[in-house]
Amino acid sequence: MKACSKFELAQAAGVSTETLRRWLKTDKDFLEKNGVKPKAKVLPPIVVKYLCEKYCIDM
Repeated sequence: MKACSKFELAQAAGVSTETLRRWLKTDKDFLEKNGVKPKAKVLPPIVVKYLCEKYCIDM
């Protein structure tokens, strides 16, 4: 898994970036624990992997 932008992840999931932002709100603690701030545009690989597994996103 590699780092990617929120926009790329939203496209892979087939949702809008606004929907992805709402999904990320439910994982606020996990994101903060991994150093991701709410305004971050790029997500680190560990977060991308977690979100892909949680929401069944093919990357």
